[in-house]
Amino acid sequence: MALDPETLQQLLDTVRRFVRERLVPLEAEVSENDAVPAEIVDEMRELGLFGLSIPEEYGGLGLSMSEEVLTVQELGWTSPAFRSVFGTNVGIGSQGIIIDGTDEQKAQWLPKLASGEVIASFALTEPEAGSDAGSLRTSARRDGENYILNGTKRYITNAPHAGIFALMARTNPEEPGARGVSAFIVERDSEGLSVSPHDQKMGQQGAHTADVILEDCVVPAENIIGGIEGQGFKTAMKVLDRGRLHMGALSVGIAERLIDECVRYASERQQFGKPIGEFQLVQAMLADCRTEAYAGRTMVADAARRFDDGENIATEAACCKYYCTEMVGRVADRAVQIFGGAGYMREYPIERFYRDVRLFRIYEGTSQIQQIVIARNMLREAANA
Repeated sequence: MALDPETLQQLLDTVRRFVRERLVPLEAEVSENDAVPAEIVDEMRELGLFGLSIPEEYGGLGLSMSEEVLTVQELGWTSPAFRSVFGTNVGIGSQGIIIDGTDEQKAQWLPKLASGEVIASFALTEPEAGSDAGSLRTSARRDGENYILNGTKRYITNAPHAGIFALMARTNPEEPGARGVSAFIVERDSEGLSVSPHDQKMGQQGAHTADVILEDCVVPAENIIGGIEGQGFKTAMKVLDRGRLHMGALSVGIAERLIDECVRYASERQQFGKPIGEFQLVQAMLADCRTEAYAGRTMVADAARRFDDGENIATEAACCKYYCTEMVGRVADRAVQIFGGAGYMREYPIERFYRDVRLFRIYEGTSQIQQIVIARNMLREAANA
């Protein structure tokens, strides 16, 4: 563990107060304006939220996985747009540099990412490559001391605000699938790089995604992560376990917020002369929500502990991402049902959360990809037994 129990509890208490006193009251405004206020982003920097997972030597908090998931569960009590502001710095935007970057790359970028001075995005998905990441077409051709990149990245979280992109491109067109892919640190002001206007999404207003277009984009050869060609896909895969646990924890946090809203509403809303919470079928929905959220919290805690102990948790991480993101979708659906007509109205937060959580089952690996990962790992282990 990076923090002693008292310090960890102080961090969790601080994040809880920040979420409930500062962020929850702004949820409707952020959704309406499709933007997180600049002063809130500044407060996130001051709290150290951009550097939760970045090592202390580079200015971050250096949280263990077990500590990170507890913190993320607190952040899940509010709209996911807020977490998205710094989420890529904590996860997929920085972890490739932390795990496989050169000493020079770490020294140059990690302090800026930890402080929130620079926002990092992870650029893997393309118009024709998402779940099938090995089919990506963005090319990187060596030209002296540089690479020339051409291609388009799609649905890139925080692209409109990013200072750097951890970007995957094919350096060896002769190598099929993932083996010819390399990871680059591409700076926002690189010649030949542009970002489209941000996407208009079903939910998660305030969390911005956009296309990243590379047209003869010039990137110094020294910006290959780790300094080695052909390792990009391996770097991306190493990042995923931590990211999947992070998403599982966020889903648990949001489920618990929804449960709190449902319990309060069921205690107050009257039908047939008594609170609807006294009707057994409503109680059944509440009980199902609590049971599933508890199962998700326990799964994430166990997998995080195993991760911190150095175990290979590829299967467990996929289980967490799969179960928890599906679980919060079921909780959100029950929440709409418990609220009835009110759950369909923008007056209450349930409608917004219902739309927001739908994305969790798609990004950072769809539920179907998680199923494939889990099953293939099971079969591989059986074959090697």
